Amino acid sequence: MGMLIDGKWEDQPLIAAANKGRFVRRDSSFRNWITADGRSVDGQPGYKAERGRYHLYVGYACPWAQRTLIMRALKGLEDAISVSVVHWLMLENGWTFANGDGVVADPVAHADFLYQVYNRADPTYTGRVTIPVLWDLKTGTIVNNESAEIIRMLGSAFDGIGATPGDYYPQALRAEIDAVNERIYTTLNNGVYRAGFATTQQAYEEAVVPLFETLDFIEARLSRQRYLCGSAMTEADIRLLTTLLRFDAIYYSHFKCNKRRIVDYPNIWGFTRDLIQRPAIASTFRLDHCKKHYYGSQLQVNPTGIVPIGPDIDFAAPHDRNRFG
Repeated sequence: MGMLIDGKWEDQPLIAAANKGRFVRRDSSFRNWITADGRSVDGQPGYKAERGRYHLYVGYACPWAQRTLIMRALKGLEDAISVSVVHWLMLENGWTFANGDGVVADPVAHADFLYQVYNRADPTYTGRVTIPVLWDLKTGTIVNNESAEIIRMLGSAFDGIGATPGDYYPQALRAEIDAVNERIYTTLNNGVYRAGFATTQQAYEEAVVPLFETLDFIEARLSRQRYLCGSAMTEADIRLLTTLLRFDAIYYSHFKCNKRRIVDYPNIWGFTRDLIQRPAIASTFRLDHCKKHYYGSQLQVNPTGIVPIGPDIDFAAPHDRNRFG
């Protein structure tokens, strides 16, 4: 018996028995890189950055996929990298391309299900079927399905062929960005899942306590500066934002992360509204897809599949982020 989590099949009995009720996320499978000149990275095959060569499979519901959509938009790569968008409802066959508002069909293989895209890349593949997926149209295979690596590629590899200027992983800040990313990923980005899918009280509290400690850490950090790593937006802010956008409407109730809401943190709430009101970022977010996915698909947490009508969240409310210049 397995369970689907953001399009990833996870072995629920193994998690409960071997890890004392703790949710453990598996690593991504395809880890190759696009570079400006096609040079290999860490011994893995390299793929050359070319306009029109790559296709991105995403879903508006998924925070990991939204990261890649944000970077694609910030770097002005909408015309260089095409996109397909999966349906929000994910049940026994995983992510689908069923008709629905906002769904964009697969123009590559005309797949009905995302697993068919994986099988086209590797007919023997039996691993997790995840979004995002970065596909190479030239060689007909998956380049990468790890969001953290895809945003790095989109952030720099296309700079010489028309990408919008902007360095979201500047050399001078890399150590700081990496440290912030590590804490936020472990305790917050993935922490909400560790809390929500825990099957024992101990496992739940082990996840939810550090989650709110990290939110307190972020609130204090944003009281001193506009962004997580200083005066300019970096990939750390993008990686944080996608969790914040879903927190009050989904993670607070669905995953029992209900000690405080994001609106209860003045600096984090201002940060969230600041970023989501930017057109490039706003275009990547569909809260309706998010709610229908989590509440409607994750029946092990919400057996009825009922999608709550609230809360009403005004992301367009004024914010006072200009005080940092």
